[in-house]
Amino acid sequence: MKLLLLFSLVALAQCLVHRIPLRKGKSLRQSLQERGLLERYLKKHPYDPAAKYFSTGVSSEPMQNYMDNSYYGTISIGTPPQDFTVIFDTGSSNLWVPSVYCTSLSCSNHNRFNPAKSSTFISTNESVYIAYGTGSLSGVLGYDTVNVADIEVYNQIFGLSETEPGDFFYYSPFDGILGLAFPSLASSGATPVFDNMMNEGLVARDLFSVYLSKNEESGSFVLFGAIDPYYVTNGISWIPLSAETYWQITMDRVSIMGRAELCQDSCQAIVDTGTSLLAMPNEYLTVVLRALGATSNGEIDCEYRNSLPDIVFYINGMEFPLTPSAYVTESNGVCSLGFQSMNVPTESGEMWILGDVFIREYYVIFSRAKNMVGLSRLS
Repeated sequence: MKLLLLFSLVALAQCLVHRIPLRKGKSLRQSLQERGLLERYLKKHPYDPAAKYFSTGVSSEPMQNYMDNSYYGTISIGTPPQDFTVIFDTGSSNLWVPSVYCTSLSCSNHNRFNPAKSSTFISTNESVYIAYGTGSLSGVLGYDTVNVADIEVYNQIFGLSETEPGDFFYYSPFDGILGLAFPSLASSGATPVFDNMMNEGLVARDLFSVYLSKNEESGSFVLFGAIDPYYVTNGISWIPLSAETYWQITMDRVSIMGRAELCQDSCQAIVDTGTSLLAMPNEYLTVVLRALGATSNGEIDCEYRNSLPDIVFYINGMEFPLTPSAYVTESNGVCSLGFQSMNVPTESGEMWILGDVFIREYYVIFSRAKNMVGLSRLS
């Protein structure tokens, strides 16, 4: 087994590996909390993660969904390159960054793309509009060379924001979003970055994989076109997609060992790197909090956390456990559950979001060739 792993690692090193490191930093929530602005923000921007997936606007991607994200990577756009810090988001499909045309306060302390300084930029007359709960991001579409992990994607369409909602985005640690979901979700019919990588033969395989480190560990990454054998020694469990929009799968059921059974008639789940916590329908969160002895806001006694049960997700006939060390976080002596509720429209059925709380426990492979998600338990 060790010899096979060695050969696999050598083969991976010999091929062109496109790995983009992700750094773990403060979240927008932490930045606002440190400045005493969090309470005012939450009153002004009521947070419901379901708004990202069940919107009624032209294109809706509430920035509140990125409140707790703490994994960011760097890409460049243009010739010569202009750098931007972005969230690699499997729950959306567009690429957008702030532009020099943006006069909003939110843009003033972020990197802004300047088309005049890029010899390869191509302008368009098309506009982009993304609706938010309390405002909107608007701008124009353009084409330019985008460099992601040394992969140069020529004539990539992207959004250049001209206005951004609210003043709170000023404190955001990232500049923009790079969406990794399917083309059907893209605003204005834009071709997503990874689709162009595949169409132009820039990746060895039509897949990408994600590793998110735990706690303050370094080493998180997105790997384009390859699977790192170091992270799949426990084997890969492949799960077919139930829809080719988000990375959506069917869950058989969810069990809090001996305390509660949820999603008993199966339900849908989205594997989303752009959502930090694990989200579930409102009625389920109430059951979970009660079963785990938590308060209504998800806090528990820190001394009690080691006695909490695993939460097991049954997917495609296989078990995927989440241990207390994965779903309980401690900050300033307060222990909280990494769960949140969301308002799911009745016609959409039962929907869960498997965010970073879940993803950190597994090496996740997003395969467009198979239209499957692969999960490998991390040791």
